[in-house]
Amino acid sequence: MPSLPTAEEELVTTLRAAGCVFAEEEASLLLAAAAEGADLEAMVERRVIGHPLEHVVGRAEFRGLRMVVGEGVFVPRRRSEFLVAEAAAQAGPGSVVLDLCCGAGAVGAAVAAELAGRGAGVELYATDIDPVATRYAALNVAPYGGRVHTGDLYDALPAGLRGRVDVLVANAPYVPTGEIGLLPPEARDHEPPAALDGGADGVAIQRRVAAGAPAWLAPGGRLLIETSGRQAPLTAGALTAAGFAEVRVLTSEELDATVVIGTAAP
Repeated sequence: MPSLPTAEEELVTTLRAAGCVFAEEEASLLLAAAAEGADLEAMVERRVIGHPLEHVVGRAEFRGLRMVVGEGVFVPRRRSEFLVAEAAAQAGPGSVVLDLCCGAGAVGAAVAAELAGRGAGVELYATDIDPVATRYAALNVAPYGGRVHTGDLYDALPAGLRGRVDVLVANAPYVPTGEIGLLPPEARDHEPPAALDGGADGVAIQRRVAAGAPAWLAPGGRLLIETSGRQAPLTAGALTAAGFAEVRVLTSEELDATVVIGTAAP
């Protein structure tokens, strides 16, 4: 007599039928969340109809850290770990770090965690226009003493920060408006449009970030912007137009990631 399928096997079958490519891994994460008191049936129902797994389980793994996320917030992508690595390489003990367009605060938190692992603390700030995002960001940067502000780019920041930022990281939205409809349904239907839409060429918000950065950076401070390989020349052009003394484009084939770095005048 054949044995009956286990609960995990049944869950894997359900997820696979819904089109989940990594059904086994997702089943394990859902069961782990249920073991912590979540409602497994409700979570499976949300996942089957297309909600991002990270929203369903309430967390995202990012650079070895567990970030709190949920409905209505951008889920940090693995490619952004390259932005973290490059930003951490630019920071030193006591650096003032600003995570602009922070979403759930994953980039800033991961930079601070990397520096803490070296025994070097940072003064961390994070800001986003979306109050839903900054509520999550406050939870994720709290272990590092981070301060979170809600508002449009630099408008949210305290005046005393002007001219003091050593490392400014920005994962500003860079999907061209006309390509939003081509994104996977998980992103297109369940992440906030403001976290995805970068304007006609995808660089509109990056241009605003670059233009405003020199007033907030310390002498010799660095601005790092995540972008795509296709848009990197436009992003680099925005930094050059903003007056950065040195502009470099760095790429990671492993993560399919591109970061543009600008160095402020000394």
